[in-house]
Amino acid sequence: MSRNARRGALAAATVALTLTAAACSSSSDSGSSSEPGASSSGSSAFQAQHKGGTLKLVAHAAAGSFDPQVNYTLQYWQLFQSMYDGLLAFKKVNGQESFTVVPDLATAMPKVTNGGKTYTFTLRKGVTFSNGKPLTTDDVVASFQRIFKVSSPTAGTFYNGIVGADACLKTPASCALSKGVIGDAKAGTVIINLTAPDPEFAYKLAVPHAVVVPKDSPTKDAGTKPLPSTGPYMAASYDPNRALKLVRNPHFKEWSRQAEPQGYPDVVDYAFGQTVESEVTAVENGQADWMFDAPPADRLNEIGTKYASQAHVNPLTAFWYATLNVNMAPFNNKSARQAINWAVDRSAVVRLYGGTNLASPACTVLPPGFPGHVASCDYTKGGGTTWKAADLAKAKELVKRSGTAGQEVGIVTQDDDVNKSIGQYLQSLLTQLGYKATLKPLSGNIQFTYIQNTKNKVQLALTSWYQDYPAASDFLNVLLSCASYHPGSDSSINISGFCDKGVDAKMQAAMKTSQTDKASADQQWGAVDQAVMAQSPLVPLINPKMIDFTSTRVGNYQFSKQFYMLVGQLWVK
Repeated sequence: MSRNARRGALAAATVALTLTAAACSSSSDSGSSSEPGASSSGSSAFQAQHKGGTLKLVAHAAAGSFDPQVNYTLQYWQLFQSMYDGLLAFKKVNGQESFTVVPDLATAMPKVTNGGKTYTFTLRKGVTFSNGKPLTTDDVVASFQRIFKVSSPTAGTFYNGIVGADACLKTPASCALSKGVIGDAKAGTVIINLTAPDPEFAYKLAVPHAVVVPKDSPTKDAGTKPLPSTGPYMAASYDPNRALKLVRNPHFKEWSRQAEPQGYPDVVDYAFGQTVESEVTAVENGQADWMFDAPPADRLNEIGTKYASQAHVNPLTAFWYATLNVNMAPFNNKSARQAINWAVDRSAVVRLYGGTNLASPACTVLPPGFPGHVASCDYTKGGGTTWKAADLAKAKELVKRSGTAGQEVGIVTQDDDVNKSIGQYLQSLLTQLGYKATLKPLSGNIQFTYIQNTKNKVQLALTSWYQDYPAASDFLNVLLSCASYHPGSDSSINISGFCDKGVDAKMQAAMKTSQTDKASADQQWGAVDQAVMAQSPLVPLINPKMIDFTSTRVGNYQFSKQFYMLVGQLWVK
């Protein structure tokens, strides 16, 4: 779910121990309770006595477009789980099972033929959009075309294997996919043809960019005008400067508890424009039920003591990193890029994020415990497999060798406390290396799209990436392939602009190997990670954990490893 505005989990190390002890059950796969504030794996049956009420969420900023085929943020992908549906979905449960793909708008998992290149789905009958129109095979076909017409951020990486996708990527407006996605209204089937087998294709069909929306949806980013949904909730109103309101979809009838369970709250109110201080106070006082942003340092002691039972801590497969624009000075010089990697004190970033119990230093793109990860650290004093210390002397030597000292460097971060403090540290560090560094904090509502667009000439940006699904390609191919670089677009997820033909060829080889030998493919991805780090287009900073801080009104807390807290499954009554 790698998208902007990822949730930071900020807590002091002394407080984190208390939080972890209090919330260890939030990551478990078993146990249930009807008590507010308790963690639970959830019941297999809907518990009607907990239906109703208004769930109140708060955040410092909105996350931009509410178009599910465009938005690429955890903040809204988390909400889309109770709103939009694709042919397939990730199982909406607590724990490890949440990485499992199940049928959603399809009646069953697809029949895969033609050597793994043809997927045949039977469309579920009786599903209706929130505008009252029945879902048809035409909607499915149009939705796949729309992925390309709206230049979805993953069009060139997730769905470029569909027959006809090449033409759609070149001329999105005329995208047809006539031989790639074929609907048969009479038979109620949809056939998707690929140019080559893709063992990750089921994952790609289960993320929001592949949801089905009405065939008459606009062929451009819908922005603040939410599209009709098929799930238990629909958007009643959205003002990114103020609030988002979700209400029940009157046409929803639960067809699969695993894929799209009925929601508990009647209304979800999401207020924006809060300070993080006010968010914490609101949750403590029961005026809000959950806060999106990381708690500020001055409130951590009270959360870790008085409110520890309301804090849920979960480890994440993710990393925070600094992008280095390889197409602009000074970072079009490899020595300058490597200098930043040598200079950054990851332990300092860990402290700014919240301490060693909530983050650890990162050396690679792939997080520990993730497919393809290799314990390797190219930029640490004394060498080794894990990060130990920065080498400022080596960094200064590389800056001198690059001839870039004295150049101006702009640093773009989000404007919340955590991001801004890390940005200030990077600004100080670059100044120490001899650059003229300036910090540009932007609202989380716009920062992610801003840093992607090459027209904004962003040299260095602080951002983060959390898995879309459990595969190495979702980090390396999505973030650093040539196919992910789209100059002049707000949807150029390869923010560094890194396009190395040799590295790209290794990625393609790894994806091909994964069709028949996943273990060997993971070894290849590990080598790709190391090849990328040798070129240094980014600086891995930390691997985080997350805290969900909830009110005493909240029960049935469930944490999906895929999409995080299941908003629609919370009890507030």
